[in-house]
Amino acid sequence: MVERGDAAPLLRWAEGPAVSPPQAPEPQAGGRGWGSGGGGRPAAEPARRRGPEELGASEVLLQPGRLELGDVEEDQVVAVFVVTFDPRSGNMVEWCLPQDIDLEGVEFKSMASGSHKIQSDFIYFRKGPFFGLACFANMPVESELERGARMKSVGILSPSYTLLYRYMHFLENQVRHQLETPGHYSHLAAFYEDKKGVLHAGPGRGGSLPPVYWLPSIHRYMYPEMKITHPAGCMSQFIKFFGEQILILWKFALLRKRILIFSPPPVGVVCYRVYCCCCLANVSLPGIGGAIPESKPFFYVNVADIESLEVEVSYVACTTEKIFEEKRELYDVYVDNQNVKTHHGHLQPLLRINSADREKYRRLNEQRQMLLYSQELEDDYTPCEEDLFVLFFLEQNNRIFQTLLEVSASQDKTLTAEHARGMGLDPQGDRSFLMDLLEAYGIDVMLVIDNPCCP
Repeated sequence: MVERGDAAPLLRWAEGPAVSPPQAPEPQAGGRGWGSGGGGRPAAEPARRRGPEELGASEVLLQPGRLELGDVEEDQVVAVFVVTFDPRSGNMVEWCLPQDIDLEGVEFKSMASGSHKIQSDFIYFRKGPFFGLACFANMPVESELERGARMKSVGILSPSYTLLYRYMHFLENQVRHQLETPGHYSHLAAFYEDKKGVLHAGPGRGGSLPPVYWLPSIHRYMYPEMKITHPAGCMSQFIKFFGEQILILWKFALLRKRILIFSPPPVGVVCYRVYCCCCLANVSLPGIGGAIPESKPFFYVNVADIESLEVEVSYVACTTEKIFEEKRELYDVYVDNQNVKTHHGHLQPLLRINSADREKYRRLNEQRQMLLYSQELEDDYTPCEEDLFVLFFLEQNNRIFQTLLEVSASQDKTLTAEHARGMGLDPQGDRSFLMDLLEAYGIDVMLVIDNPCCP
C-alpha cells in the first residue's frame, strides 16, 4: 500500500515500542516474483518491521542528503506504461495501467532525446511526486511506414526510486517483447495487478516517520548493511570518471546547488552519476539541514521540465539536450562530460582543487586500495566500494558540521584556520566554501581566516 511520496525517507527504521509493527496480511496463494535476481517479494510473505541488524545488505537503502531509518519498503508500483515513437506523431503513450493516471510528459521522459542513435538504454526520471524507470530499445524493421526502425520504452512509476532497480530485467524483457510482438500487454497487466499500490491523499504525504539519529552506533549498523540501489561498481566508476573533481561536486552538493549534468545518450549511466552526486551530501547529525532544501535527484530532464525546474532551489539532474546550457537561470553548476563549470562569479573559487582536496582524494583512493586488498584475502565480511564511498563523505560531512556546531555554541563563536584544518579543509582555499556553507545552513559563526599570508 502506497503511503509515502517523494519526500518519504528511503532508509527507515525506528526502535523501541514507539512504532507498532503493521499487522501481517493473510497469506495468499499465487504470488509472483517479478523482480530480477529474486528481488521481488512473493505476495504471500507477511511484512513486519525489522531493525537494521536483521536486514539483508540489499534491503537497507540510502536517501541521498538525509539519513533516516525505518521499515523496509514494500513493492509499490502506481503505473505501468508503453511508449512508442510514431514517425508521424512523434513520442506517444500507446498503453498504460491504470488508464486514468496522468502520464503527460512521460512519453518524452522515458525516451530520451537522441535515443534513435542507440540500440538500448534505461532511464530514471521524476513525474510529479513519483519516480520512474523505463527501458528503451530500438529494433530495425523492414517497414517503410516505420522508416526502418521500431522504437519503444516500457516503464513503471513508484513513489520511491529505491526499489525500481528490482524490475530492470523485467522491463528489458518486456520492451523486447513489445518490439517483436506489438500490442500484447497481458504480461504487463498481470505485473501491474500484482504490484500495484493504493494511493492515499492525506496530510504530510502519508505521515513519514521522523528521523532517528544514531551517530554513536553508525558503523555497527550501517557499515555492514548499507547498499545502494544500483549495480555494483556504480560509485567506483563515478570516482574514476571525475577523479579529483568529485571534491568540487561534493562542495556544490553540500551547498545544495542546482547541478545539471549533460551527456549524449545513453543516459542510464548518467542517471547513476546523479545518484552518486546526491550521495556526496549525506549528513547524519541532528539539527543540520532544517533550513536548507534536501538534495533532490531529478534524474533525466528535458525541455518539458523547464517550468518545474524554474521553481526548484536545489536539485541534481541530467539531460541529453544541449539547449539547457544556454538557460543559465535553471542551474548553478553545469557538468559537460568531465568539465564542471558555473556562471556564478561567487562560486568560481569552488572550481579550484586545493591541497586539502588532493589529500582527501588521496585518502579515498588509499582506502579503496586497502578494501581491494582485504577482498583478495576473502574475509568473512568485506564491505563493498559503495559502502566505503558513501561513508567516506558522510564522515567528512559530519566532522565539518560537528566542528561548526561546537564553535557556534562556544562563547566567542570564532572559527579559526586551525578549526578549518581540523575539518579537513584548506583555510585559504576553502574560505569561500566555508562562508557559503555557514550562510546556507544558518550557522552563527565568525570566520577569522582573512589574511592570505597566514599559514
